[in-house]
Amino acid sequence: MLLMQAAVTDIIGVVLTSVTQSEIRLTLEAVVALHNQFRNEDVDTRVALADRGFARAARASDASIHRLERRILELHDLLQSLPELDVDEAIAQVNEVLTELAISPSVQAHDGVGPHLHWTPSTARFDEQVLADITMALAFELCDNGVDRFGHCSASDCQDLFYDATRNRSRRFCDDPKCANRTHAADHRARRRTS
Repeated sequence: MLLMQAAVTDIIGVVLTSVTQSEIRLTLEAVVALHNQFRNEDVDTRVALADRGFARAARASDASIHRLERRILELHDLLQSLPELDVDEAIAQVNEVLTELAISPSVQAHDGVGPHLHWTPSTARFDEQVLADITMALAFELCDNGVDRFGHCSASDCQDLFYDATRNRSRRFCDDPKCANRTHAADHRARRRTS
C-alpha cells in the first residue's frame, strides 16, 4: 500500500490499531486531496503523490501518471457522491472497480521502507499499484465505517470532499483553512447582529 516516509502518529485523534490502518487512512486522504485538486485546479499529480508518501511516484513514467489521472477522474462520481450514497450502493461501485484490478497481494520491502503490503504484483505499473491501493483502501473503509467518514465541506461556496479521521467524526470543513475561517467569521457576525 502507501509507503509512508515517516512513522505515522495519532496526530488528529484517530485511534490507529495497525500500520495497515494508518496506510488506509493516508491513502484515503491522498485520493480525496487529489480528487479535490483535479476538480478545482491543475495539479502536478507526480508531486502530489510523492508528497503524500507514494515513493514510486518520482520515477513513474509520464504514461503511467497520465493513466492514473484518467482513472482518478473516472472515480470522480463515486468519490464525490460517497457522503450521500447508501453503503450498499457504495460497496457495489467499489466492487465493480475491484473486478477490473489484477490484485495479487504480497509483502514487499524497498526504497528504505520496511515490510509493507502491496496489492499488485511486483511487475505492476505504478498506476495499477496506486489504483489498487485506492480501491482497497475504499473497500476496507466501507467494511469498517461505511460512508460515515466522508463528507462535503460545510462552507457555503465549497463542495470539496473530505475524509473525517477525527475520533468523534466531528469534521465539517475541507483542507482549505479559508473555508472554516470564512464560515466561523460569518457565524460570529450573525450572532453579533442578533444580540
